Amino acid sequence: MSDVTTTDLYEVTMALSYLHEDMSESATFSLFVRDLPAERGFLVSAGTERALEYLSAFRITSADVGDFASALHRPYADVAGLCGITFTGEVRAVPEGRVVFAGEPLLEVTAPLAQAQLVETFLLNQVSHQTAVASKAVRSVLAASGRPVVDFSLRRTHGTSAGMQAARTTALTGFAGTSNVAAAVRWGLPASGTMAHSYVEAFPDEEAAFRAFARAHPGPVTFLVDTYDAVRGVRTAARVLRDLRRGPGCAVRLDSGDLGALARRARAELDSAGLPEVRVVASGGLDEYGVDSLVRSGAPIDVYAVGTRVGTSADAPYLDSAYKLVEYDGRPVMKLSSAKVTSPGRKQVFRRPDGDDVIALSDEPGPAGAEPLLRTVMSDGLRLSPPDTLPEGQARLTTDLEDLPADTLRIRDPRPGRAVFSERLSELTSDLSRRLRSD
Repeated sequence: MSDVTTTDLYEVTMALSYLHEDMSESATFSLFVRDLPAERGFLVSAGTERALEYLSAFRITSADVGDFASALHRPYADVAGLCGITFTGEVRAVPEGRVVFAGEPLLEVTAPLAQAQLVETFLLNQVSHQTAVASKAVRSVLAASGRPVVDFSLRRTHGTSAGMQAARTTALTGFAGTSNVAAAVRWGLPASGTMAHSYVEAFPDEEAAFRAFARAHPGPVTFLVDTYDAVRGVRTAARVLRDLRRGPGCAVRLDSGDLGALARRARAELDSAGLPEVRVVASGGLDEYGVDSLVRSGAPIDVYAVGTRVGTSADAPYLDSAYKLVEYDGRPVMKLSSAKVTSPGRKQVFRRPDGDDVIALSDEPGPAGAEPLLRTVMSDGLRLSPPDTLPEGQARLTTDLEDLPADTLRIRDPRPGRAVFSERLSELTSDLSRRLRSD
């Protein structure tokens, strides 16, 4: 099954109708998020690289047409006109790692109408999911206030593909490593992992488990200390580490209970054992809220491992994203449905050094000193530059975060950043709305 057929059926039915009606002029679709989720002051653009990879390889084969025909319960000949379609259009996109706000296009696709329609579902899927996870993950990094954060989400993400995306997008936002071996290898990320409670349970006691683990791993080790009693586990770990002279680089991990109180006990036990260099790692149901509370309480935790809640963006598991036609054959178009009104025309987003972002028409000059966020990344179906690297995205995000107000960065009750329409876009939207309503 190809990526081409990973789409909603109505994309195919519409494309067939467009071909039947000879509607092949250029169309522009804009992909944006209508509203920020609760407790989000901003979003982080992600998923663009996978979208461009998909568009670069997009080609409807005979096998794909056969699958479409089967889904439609129609003869192959009825849908044969789709065979051989490739993506030949232009894409303008906000690079990965940029901070974005509600209403701002993350990307715009301009291509012959059927092509631009057929790619809708896949683009929405990739950009929406990865942007949601990146926007959750960056909050954990902010909450940790400089302490390393590690991705432990793979086992509970919604499928292994989502787990791969989570590892990449958390790295984009500044995570220090991932438990996902495949992702670590693919993107050159530090792999991180310790042991499970089942490992400890397989041995007669904790000390036997810790010593066996250390024998198998001659470098720094991390012992999971709360299988039975966390404080006793820390003492046992300290004894083993001291006996083996393994302090530097080693750690104990707490995975349950009152992590703040246990971290304080663990730190005290390690220090009294002469192991001040052994770190305390915390995991177990954490996300930015838990990390924020622990950091604010002064808990002596050196590394935070976050999993389920971040990898699934548990408190905001989806974005109210849309991919809407804004221009066809040079004619601006818009939707007037209640609560889902769209704005017409190709866009540009300008970021001002001071003040709200400005969403403008693509041919407008920006405000003085403003930076355009959308850049042309594909033309005639071809990428215009090599794929972005994760360090490039990380650097963009670091810069954007430095420019955000403190109240927008807050973990709890943030003030959402926003964008306003330019005067020309406001006038076009108002004029077209009035004309459509009077027809």
